[in-house]
Amino acid sequence: MTQGEILIEAKGVTRILPGIVPVTLVQNIDLKIAAQEFVAITGPSGSGKSSLLYLLGLLDMPTEGEVLIRGHATAQMSETERAQTRLADLGFVFQFHFLLPEFSALNNVMLPMRALGRLSPRQMHARAAELLAAFGLADHMHKRPDQMSGGQRQRVAVARALANDPPLVLADEPTGSLDSMSSEQVFQILRDLVDKDGKTVVAVTHNLDFAARMDRRVHLIDGRIEHEGVATPPEGDRHPRQIASSR
Repeated sequence: MTQGEILIEAKGVTRILPGIVPVTLVQNIDLKIAAQEFVAITGPSGSGKSSLLYLLGLLDMPTEGEVLIRGHATAQMSETERAQTRLADLGFVFQFHFLLPEFSALNNVMLPMRALGRLSPRQMHARAAELLAAFGLADHMHKRPDQMSGGQRQRVAVARALANDPPLVLADEPTGSLDSMSSEQVFQILRDLVDKDGKTVVAVTHNLDFAARMDRRVHLIDGRIEHEGVATPPEGDRHPRQIASSR
């Protein structure tokens, strides 16, 4: 997709949990995210940040409204079609790595490729090794998760999210469980995915310093978008794309 083309869109999206007292997670969300954007979703705890991310990623379905992925409506898809869309077009990174403990880093990264079924075993092995090497993990690819540090495990998780070369990466507090040095490494990896690899990254974060270094910020309050616009870090720290967007 070309830069600026709409990659994912929410139209009037509402999610209500049924019950004796129904709970509204997000309400009437309209949001467009273009190719090659780095978007922060911020807001206080309970504001609906993760709920919105899961709706955008087809991990949950709206009660009302529609999510479009690359222009394709998803509400009428079968679960098999949605699963294929998640595998081919979306990559997920969570606060906790969720790597399978009995598998090596290499085999964890190969799992989405096996599920999609487009590559031969040799091709899957080569791609997983290439991704891990790109994130400084060439010497760790045969280790299990319990043999790696938290930062290394999260880099494996990012590599796994990229296994099928999706255009869109969705990250839910990807640095939330890491120390400051590892957090900065993971943030820079996500930044480079946009700037160097042409990916779109949407990240839920409580880290306002990181949010200010992204291209755009969507701030939620009580399940609604309270504010949306270009992030505004100090002038000396602004990314070229932020400067261009503010002119």
